[in-house]
Amino acid sequence: MTDIDEPIIRIAAKGDGVTPSGRYAWGAAPGDTLRADGTLDPGPHHVTPPCRHFGQCGGCQLQQLDEESLADFVAARVSNASSSQELGAELITPPHLSPPGSRRRASLRAESSQGRVVIGFREAKSHRLVELSECPVLRPEIVAVLPALRKLLIKLGQSQPKKSKGKPGKHAHAKLAADIEATVTDQGLDLGIKGLSAEGLLLTELLLDFARDHALARLTLDAGYGPDTVWEPEPVTITLSGVAVPFPPGAFLQATADGEAALVAAAQEWLAGSATVADLFSGLGTFAFALAGPETKVLAAEAERAAHLACKAAAGRTGLPVHCDHRDLFRNPLLPDELNRFAAILLDPPRAGAREQVERIAESTVAKVVYVSCNPASWAKDAAMLIDAGYRLAELRPVGQFRWSTHVELASLFVR
Repeated sequence: MTDIDEPIIRIAAKGDGVTPSGRYAWGAAPGDTLRADGTLDPGPHHVTPPCRHFGQCGGCQLQQLDEESLADFVAARVSNASSSQELGAELITPPHLSPPGSRRRASLRAESSQGRVVIGFREAKSHRLVELSECPVLRPEIVAVLPALRKLLIKLGQSQPKKSKGKPGKHAHAKLAADIEATVTDQGLDLGIKGLSAEGLLLTELLLDFARDHALARLTLDAGYGPDTVWEPEPVTITLSGVAVPFPPGAFLQATADGEAALVAAAQEWLAGSATVADLFSGLGTFAFALAGPETKVLAAEAERAAHLACKAAAGRTGLPVHCDHRDLFRNPLLPDELNRFAAILLDPPRAGAREQVERIAESTVAKVVYVSCNPASWAKDAAMLIDAGYRLAELRPVGQFRWSTHVELASLFVR
């Protein structure tokens, strides 16, 4: 408690508003006033959150910000990460923000309680679930299927046996707990349910009817031994730079199509004219297929087997100059002699970064490195090794794919 009113001057990394004296306020926007008693007076950048679940659901932290403040937050997260390691970025472009209703993949949780099934995201700092009745972030087709999915899960949950503590041979219904993966693909909505089984003709027919009635692209069930496909009338694909790539259940995909396009456009612009490119942590080939062409050959290195095989199959079918390498770049990074064969390197590692591989890149003579990251903090630490090795950070592009959250991505260009 303080005896003065103070303005909110910025939004911290976790989404709280900060005053000049260092006081924090959740749900604040720049220009708000934090009163001495801890209450907030909204300022010119404070808007009404568009979702009824905001403040309870832990999926969003920044729905109170107007478009200008949201863009400033995304830009600041990236520029602050760069400054923290003294990277000396020569150019930081205005951020790209994905619009509402554009997120095409979601990981949801489903749990039962007293005969009800709740599907949603966790509450902030809690294990309790918020039952989603709307979500302005997700693609509408994901939200639209949730009411029917709840009813399906109730029936599936009733079929999950659990030994009773009472008389021998008696059974009680198990409490339902499942993870839901939803992705919008070329063929429609791909749903994966993990943590449940469905044995018997009646349950199988129930699943098939659900998939057919809702025109699903695919429905998979994973009882703990890997996903089993229940419904897939035609092979599921995701189109990457005009190439239809097989989409394995649960495969990684950029959160929004427009965010993917912004990252791909940066890579294409920066690496135009490069005769050979090594795409490291290539996944399904998001960047490999965008870069490959008559003037550019691409090596796509990926450790996850299903993604590697999907990329390889698409490359073989299209005839594009993409060579796919099944390789764990954490345990077996490309060495300097291997890297030196390429005109440029592109890497898009997991959130933890790619220290082992970046150390080898720093020892190489590769002229250009494009580093795409979903974690500005780990990126900055890796980037510092490149700067110390003689690279300069020529350009930095912030991307806010996860609208209204504190999760920020970026594309960066390093030139030796």
